[in-house]
Amino acid sequence: MKPWARYLVCIALGLILGVGVATWQVRAGALGSGVAIGPWVSGTDLGTTDQSARTRAVVALRGLLALPAREARYYTATTDDAGRRLEGRCRYRVIGGTLPARWWSLTLYDPAGYLTGPGPYSVGSAILPPAEQARWTVLVAPDRQPGHWLPTAGQEHFDLTLRTYLPDNAGRTSPARDQLPSIRREACTGEEGA
Repeated sequence: MKPWARYLVCIALGLILGVGVATWQVRAGALGSGVAIGPWVSGTDLGTTDQSARTRAVVALRGLLALPAREARYYTATTDDAGRRLEGRCRYRVIGGTLPARWWSLTLYDPAGYLTGPGPYSVGSAILPPAEQARWTVLVAPDRQPGHWLPTAGQEHFDLTLRTYLPDNAGRTSPARDQLPSIRREACTGEEGA
């Protein structure tokens, strides 16, 4: 093989590998610069002029309108508190309390970033009665649950996104682990006791 042909093959392979890795990084990427707080991942560069090209690509792919950190903070979970991938066949108890923000919403998405099923699509602090504001529970499960419920709609895996609007400290700092909701897996279809 001639030297120029080897160079051409190497350049083509490098481009293919580079595009493949970049695509994987964006599709698997969490929003923001990747600050982990328990099962939740967030970042401070979302919605700012300082955001990286990767963050811009993730926002473009997921179709979100990313507000600046002083207006909203976004937290995404793909695992439960034990580090297990969130599975659509399982029932989860998301338990939270007063969050460091004016109001919040919890939304379930498929891994591609789309809403799933017939709804409800989100549970937010605005619908909670005053007695539940300091301690609340949302059940995430494939079947209808009493109380506040988000359906997994038969998804193999899903992500949860917690949005906090008008966060304390104008979004400059991340909340502590004990301020964000816990995600506890209770049972899965096909397991004993489910």
